[in-house]
Order: sequence, then structure tokens, then C-alpha cells
Amino acid sequence: MKIKAIQLRKGNVISFKDGLYAVTDFQHVTPGKGPAFFQTKLKNIKTGSNAENRFRPDESVEKIDLETRKMEFLYEDGGEYYFMDLETYDQFPISNELLGDAPLYMLPNTEVDVSFHEKEPIGVELPLTVDLKVTETEPNLKTATVSSSYKPATLETGLKVQIPPFIEEGEVIRIDTRDGKYLERAK
Repeated sequence: MKIKAIQLRKGNVISFKDGLYAVTDFQHVTPGKGPAFFQTKLKNIKTGSNAENRFRPDESVEKIDLETRKMEFLYEDGGEYYFMDLETYDQFPISNELLGDAPLYMLPNTEVDVSFHEKEPIGVELPLTVDLKVTETEPNLKTATVSSSYKPATLETGLKVQIPPFIEEGEVIRIDTRDGKYLERAK
């Protein structure tokens, strides 16, 4: 579907230079001289490479409509991650390259939204937060307070985060999947 560049939004997928690109950043720029334009940062969905492009407000772009399905992450095997459609029970492998850092936030049975383009899986949208167990960190300090500095920790998926000093190994914590930051202890 053709739209004007002025209608673009962060998260849209467009056809650009013979590939599918997700809009990761979008800014309206009004320079002192010359016409206004839209500065975009784009990420190639298949390769993960980044690009930047300027669009004039009246320029047409091809917006791609993606089909999204609720799926459950099952397991990983040799760099392929297997997901099951929760309605049809069909299973689909998705390569590590397409997922980017999503596997660091996924345990088996994690429900995600998988995006499809022409019946081919092209990406995963994680839940906003996930609960993961701390598998490695420095020991708790008796004098630690909430306002103390953070310490490094490794979680059960291999994700490395900064956590408050009062969190110990074996505790389950809540992580924001958008930026990989500690939010709170999981209830």
C-alpha cells in the first residue's frame, strides 16, 4: 500500500531498495534553508543491517502490511528457534539472524507475536517484560541499599544486566525487553 512519507511512523515496515525495512527512528527536520524532510533510520528485516534515508513529505513509499500470529517459543536447535502457532499448532523454525537479541529474553513456553510476510516468518515481537532467574552475580553486601550502585549479573538465558546489590543468585527478576534493564523482583 502506497503512503506519503509524512504518514510514516516508527515500527512501520516499508519496501526500500529491494528489501523490507523496519522504521526504527523517524524525525521531522525543518532546516533554516530549504524544504522540510523526514530523516529515518531503517533496519533491514532479513539481514539486520541499518540504513538512513531522507524522505520528502510528499514522497510515496510502499508500506508493507504484515500478518501477526500469537506463537509459543518451543526450543532451539543448531541456531534455529522453533515456534508453534497457538491456533493451528503448526511449527516454524526462525533463524538466529532474523531474531537478533530476542533469544536472550525467551525461555521455552514464552508467548510472542511472530510477524509474517507472504507466509514467511520475518521477526518476533517480545512481551514488554520477562521474568528471568539470576544465575551468576557477586555476593550480597550487608550494607547494600536501594540507592547503591548496580552490579553485573548473568541471567539464565545468557543475558547480562546490571542489578541492585541486594539481588542474589537464584532470584527471579523482571527485565524490560525494550532496553534490557532491570525493573524489579518478580512476584
